[in-house]
Amino acid sequence: MRTKQEKGAACTPSGLVKYQKGAIVSKEIAKANGGTVTVFAFWQGEGLSEHTAPFDALVQILDGEASITVSGKRELVRKGEMLLMPAGKPHSLKAEKRFKMLLTMIKK
Repeated sequence: MRTKQEKGAACTPSGLVKYQKGAIVSKEIAKANGGTVTVFAFWQGEGLSEHTAPFDALVQILDGEASITVSGKRELVRKGEMLLMPAGKPHSLKAEKRFKMLLTMIKK
């Protein structure tokens, strides 16, 4: 399992960030005019309060499980699942168990 991100080489996204007790850790792995790709690790109980983004965001859960609320509708999203958060809609995340996610922001 490769845990270092190198252009043109395969890696394991969940290995790019480590859990840190009581914290949220992130690493941006790609950035372009069309969007960004970032890997996050959330300790159990940590989260992001309700906010909006000007573009769509695709969350892919790499490990653990998270409560993701979009426009007041809560979803429990587990390892191997993904959820699309539409642009301009309020959303929040909370780690029900510690979790890692790959977040792809898609600019229009």
